[in-house]
Amino acid sequence: MANFIEFETERLFLRQWTPADRKPFAALNADPRVMEFFPARLTRAESDTIADHCQSLIQERGWGFWATELKASREFIGFVGLHTPSAELPFSPCVEIGWRLSFSHWGKGLASEAARGALRIGFTSLGLDEIVSFTAVGNSRSRAVMERLNMYESGTFEHPQVPDGSSLRLHCLYRLPRGRYDA
Repeated sequence: MANFIEFETERLFLRQWTPADRKPFAALNADPRVMEFFPARLTRAESDTIADHCQSLIQERGWGFWATELKASREFIGFVGLHTPSAELPFSPCVEIGWRLSFSHWGKGLASEAARGALRIGFTSLGLDEIVSFTAVGNSRSRAVMERLNMYESGTFEHPQVPDGSSLRLHCLYRLPRGRYDA
């Protein structure tokens, strides 16, 4: 059992997953607004499988997509963190930063706040040389977060896990090398 990293930001706790996170995580994965730029909304079983996988990766490596909760209320609001994609991508191997928050918490700067903390962990604690992020080309909200994190756009690619012919298949890649990271 590895020691795992947990951390906090001004308004958030980023921590290991618990059984209580499964129900609100399933609700956000079933929300068409949250899942707009994914091929499909998730069933409860699919959502639980992802939560279990996130939890096991944190247990194994000490880091990953952390469960994210508000400090003030202890409410689970989604995940933010670092991940090694399993798909063979044109820029693999890599570590990505990603987020998925419940709709009621959008537009408050929480994804950017949590992501800054995850970048700090990635560059200072894990010693990464670069962190990437990617999303469907039309996902302007996530792209805005990437730009607020000082990431730069580095081209497009077809995501191999998105079906051929889908309007979501074309993704944009953003990069943040260690030298551009602004603690």
